[in-house]
This record gives sequence, structure tokens and C-alpha cells, in this order.
Amino acid sequence: MQRSKTKSYFLKTFGCQMNVYDSERMTEALARDGYSETDDVAHADLVILNTCHIREKAAEKVYSDLGRLRDMKDARRRNGKETVIAVAGCVAQAEGREITTRQPAVDLVIGPQSYHRLPELIARTENTRERIVETEFPGDEKFSSLKAPRRVSSPSAFLTVQEGCDKFCTFCVVPYTRGAEFSRSLAKIETEARELVAAGAKELVLLGQNVNAYHGEGPAGRSIGLAELIRRLADIDGVERIRYTTSHPRDMDDDLIAAHADIPQLMPFLHLPVQSGSDRMLAAMNRKHNASEYIDLIARIRSARPDIALSSDFIVGFPGETDADAEDTLSLIRAVGFAQAFSFKYSPRPGTPAATLDAQVPEDVKSERLQRLQAVLEEQQTDFNARSLGGVVPVLFERRGRQPGEFVGRTPYLQLVHAAAEGDLVGRTANVAVTETRRVSLSGVIAAA
Repeated sequence: MQRSKTKSYFLKTFGCQMNVYDSERMTEALARDGYSETDDVAHADLVILNTCHIREKAAEKVYSDLGRLRDMKDARRRNGKETVIAVAGCVAQAEGREITTRQPAVDLVIGPQSYHRLPELIARTENTRERIVETEFPGDEKFSSLKAPRRVSSPSAFLTVQEGCDKFCTFCVVPYTRGAEFSRSLAKIETEARELVAAGAKELVLLGQNVNAYHGEGPAGRSIGLAELIRRLADIDGVERIRYTTSHPRDMDDDLIAAHADIPQLMPFLHLPVQSGSDRMLAAMNRKHNASEYIDLIARIRSARPDIALSSDFIVGFPGETDADAEDTLSLIRAVGFAQAFSFKYSPRPGTPAATLDAQVPEDVKSERLQRLQAVLEEQQTDFNARSLGGVVPVLFERRGRQPGEFVGRTPYLQLVHAAAEGDLVGRTANVAVTETRRVSLSGVIAAA
């Protein structure tokens, strides 16, 4: 349905790369329906909050934003202008009609599997003034309906290959907000990958809530894993780099480990969440691995690709965590060595088993443990980056920097790099001689050919 009058929309994205990908697809669907994007929320006919439900503060931030949007909506109505407010993403999926009850200004609540219906549902709420909640799980219908062409705003492009999770970690809402594991077919992923490369992408970032559990339909109807998918994508002309996130240790199989040694386009960087170094906590989290198994897995990965850089996730203050458990986590961090990591205080999520566990850890204890853990992680990241000083690294430049003539890109190890150059480096890979290192980034000069 193409509109005769162009309307504007404002879209705010919270959370993970999957949400960024979903926002891109919603943007494409809205553009085909005649909407134009605005960065001024006060002048938007449609406002969408694409939400994250992983941490409590993120969910509460959504309701705080909705209060301000309600006031803006009232002000626009007084001036004869209507505004549609939509809540999308994992908060939408988890809380459903509770959102419209708690904040009546919301017109549409739409879960992650229904974005292909976004223009239709917006039109319906505009025409009928009904408040709509759409949180079904229609499987592959979303991907089939969100047609090309894909927009590419960066040489690094997200490509969803898998959604959902069957692991049911006791702290996690993903199985309830994204549903069971679902893998797209090789043919559909290859088609989208070729379109992204044709539009200017040089790097493909394969996304999934549990991406290394990928088992999609391949040639002759047989099931293939993530390693074979990566091999097929690496054969596409123009694909210079491939990454994938997020993975589970239980699904890191021999084929995928071998792919890190065999496929030049597969970058030597792996985000492999462990969450804790305490076997007692890992069992309580239902992680299905213990600390020694994780450390042994890392050794196998490093044997295949010695220069690989590692990243992980850590939860501090899970219910029942003791000082000894916290020390076990620090011991694992020191034993493995991480190039970077994400760490958070445990936050109870309604509907998850851990939310009702006894022995919730006091906030001040969580804060103290998190501070100690982050100090070790920050030291490791600083040391990892410092090893680049004086060396030359290939950098895929993604955007212009803040300073005149400055460009920003990433190394194969996902390090952020700033370098100055004449002309335009965006979309190009150039060797950079590293002259300065900091904890979160590198700086350098373009190396002579």
C-alpha cells in the first residue's frame, strides 16, 4: 500500500545486534510503504521503540521513554497531528498487552517475528484507532516477506541466519521472547548475502541468538551446520570478512573450530559467553558446561587458530553466588585471557526460573564483585591492544571519524582503529601502522604500500 502523502517515522533501537538488524528490516519495509525517516522525534508521525528485555533497566528505560512520548503525542494532537506509537522487540514479546495497559498511548505492540506485517498493522491502527498486540511466532514468514533490496549503510552488514534458543538458561528470557531455534535455509541466506555484497558490503556478520546451533536446509535438502554455511558464503565474490555472534560453548563443534583454521575470510575473533567460572553457578544457570570444559574448548580453538582473540559475557551476583564462586570466575578469566568482554550484575527477569530463586545477592555485593571483575578484564583488554603497538594491521574502514580527514575501522580482531588519510577510505581495507594504543581503541597511520 503506497501512501499518497509521505509520513515520517522515528525509530530507536535498544540492545543487541539482532535488534539492529531487525530495525534495518523495519526501515526497509517502511520505506517501501512511503515513509521517510526523521531524527527529530517531535516531528514524527510514527515512533517505534525496538526494545531489549535482557536487563531490567533496559525494560524500564522503555517505559520512561513512553511517558515522554505520551506527552509529545498529546501536544501534536492539540496541533491537529496524530502520532502512532509502536513498541517492538523483546519487551513487546514478553509483556504484550501489559504494555498498552501500563501506557495507553501505545497503539501497536509487535513481536520480533511479525515485522513483515508492520505497515499493514500501522494502517489498521490508524484506520480503526484500535490498539493492536501482535506477538505470534510465524517462523520463516518474516524473512520471506521482508523482500530485497537490503540497504547497506556500512561495509560491515548484519545477516540473520538463526533465531531463537532451546538452551533455557535460567536467567535468560530469549526462549520466551524469540521462541525456539529456527535456522534459515542456505539458499535464502546466500541470496541475501549476494544482495548485501552487491550493495557494497565487504564484511558479513552472521547473527543468531545461538548462532553456532545453526542447522539450515542445504543442498539436496540435507541439513548443514554453521561451518559449511560459512564456507559457502566465503565463496561469494566480494566477501572479504565473515564474523558470527552469539555462540554457545555446547555448540562449538569440530567443524566450526576447523573453519577458523581453514577459511581466510573468517576473522580470528570469537565471542563465546561463559557467564561464570564457578561450576556451581554454571549448573544453577543451566549452562550445560563446566569451567574446565570451557577452558579445554578454548585450548582446542587456539590450537586451530593460535592468534584468535576471545570475547565473553559474565554475570556477577547470580542468586546464591558466594565469594568463592566469584573468585572462581576471576580464576577462569586469568586462565583464558580475553581481548574484550561484557559483564553485568544479575538482574531478575520476570518469567525466568532464576527470578524466583532464594539467596538473591545484595546490590552492594554485586557492585563490589563487578568492579573487581571489570578491573581484571580491562587490564587484559589493555594488554591485548598494547601488543599491536609498532605493528601493522589490516583495517576495514567503516566510517569517517570526528576529526577532518579521520577514518574509523576495525582490525580482524575487532579492535577499533582511528587513522587519517586523504581521499575516502570508507569501504576499503588498508594496512595501518599502529602508533598508539588505548584500552578500547588503536590509532595509527596508513602504512606505505
